[in-house]
Amino acid sequence: MQRAKEIIIIGGSAGSYVPILDILDAVPPTISQALCFIIHRNPKYESQIESSLSARLKRKVIATMDKTPIEPNHIYFAPPGYHMLIEPDLSFSLDTSEPVNYSRPSIDVLFESAAEIYRKNCTVVLLSGANNDGSNGIKKVLKFGGKALVQCPQEAHINTMPGHALRINPAAIALSNEEIISYFRQL
Repeated sequence: MQRAKEIIIIGGSAGSYVPILDILDAVPPTISQALCFIIHRNPKYESQIESSLSARLKRKVIATMDKTPIEPNHIYFAPPGYHMLIEPDLSFSLDTSEPVNYSRPSIDVLFESAAEIYRKNCTVVLLSGANNDGSNGIKKVLKFGGKALVQCPQEAHINTMPGHALRINPAAIALSNEEIISYFRQL
């Protein structure tokens, strides 16, 4: 089994579902990167997001489990109620430690973990949300040579998360919704 040499992680919270659908619709049928989505979901409620997206896209969307290998041309979603991290062997691990920014899964936890393992081969995208999750993770991604793309706050349904991320990370790249879609079309 081949492990992905590059990863793109898309993080979002309130107001990010429509942009996520647009991103997924834009992704070519075959890509060399692994795509990982992390959104704030309440573990008290059963979610069918992976199965409904698999049907919509006509390709498998994987609910990540502990020790799931990270493979190219795969789409992963972080499960609700767990922090998701990346291990040196390029697999995911799950953790139930305390919430970060009131969230588990935390975007920061995954971004920071990916930065350490994937370094310059890590790209993160931060979308709409109502807290500051993702900002510290972006700082670490940039420190390790990765790329950080942030939805323009003016176009985000809720601009708190992208606005905060851009304020504390001036090297992050602000993109319009159409520019984000274009980025994914060109993978």
